[in-house]
Amino acid sequence: MANSMEEGKNGISVVINTYNAEQHLAKVLDAVKDFDETVVCDMESTDRTTDIARQYGCRVVTFPKADHKSAEPARTFAIQSARNKWVLVVDADEIVTPELRQVLYERTGQPDCPAGFFIPRQNMFMGMFVRDFRYDYQLRFFIREGTEWPPYVHTWPTVKGRVERLKASKQARLLHLMDETMHEYMAKMNEYTDNEVEKKWQKGYGLGALLWRPAWRFFKSYVLNGSFRMGTRGLIRSLMAAYYQFVLVAKIIERRYRG
Repeated sequence: MANSMEEGKNGISVVINTYNAEQHLAKVLDAVKDFDETVVCDMESTDRTTDIARQYGCRVVTFPKADHKSAEPARTFAIQSARNKWVLVVDADEIVTPELRQVLYERTGQPDCPAGFFIPRQNMFMGMFVRDFRYDYQLRFFIREGTEWPPYVHTWPTVKGRVERLKASKQARLLHLMDETMHEYMAKMNEYTDNEVEKKWQKGYGLGALLWRPAWRFFKSYVLNGSFRMGTRGLIRSLMAAYYQFVLVAKIIERRYRG
């Protein structure tokens, strides 16, 4: 746990949503052991997830799994289960670097600190960390009070107050350990696009969106973000990002046609 100087008004709770997340959980929890509190919000796991969490002294709360396909429906409940002013949301396959922890405590003690931060994250793909020009920024650090997370995949929480991108050293980041196979990626794509249709089906997507959204996503990933530096891996990654958009728009159009 953090020392007493860091507790109180600048205390930070780490919140982790889990479902059958034993694969990386011990590494994840070891990396956040020096924060003021770690809350694991579990969606009725059937593996050793909650046992590992309790071994690390985490406070475990439960959110019913029901038919939920992602963690988003449980996010707000998890955040509001924290006891400190500040919350850092970490997935069960993300490592918080020591440099990131240090920067977060420093920033919360400054008078000009905003209400939330987009945190840089470095992802893995086909066995290597992504070598983009830009990190994958995630809105994961914010004041707990008043924050709500929409129950849809690929959404940002609503934070009361100003939010900024964290300006820190290259080492202050989240390391995303998830390295899905193509089979796993395709299965998750189906789940995620189904979920996104629920929040976007009323958009007027047609032939134009079916063409330009995948093209733009490929250009953004491969050229602007620098995936070309990863060789064949980067090309595959950018094409998959484009295909995700194609599938999403196609499902939205299908829903409109079917009424």
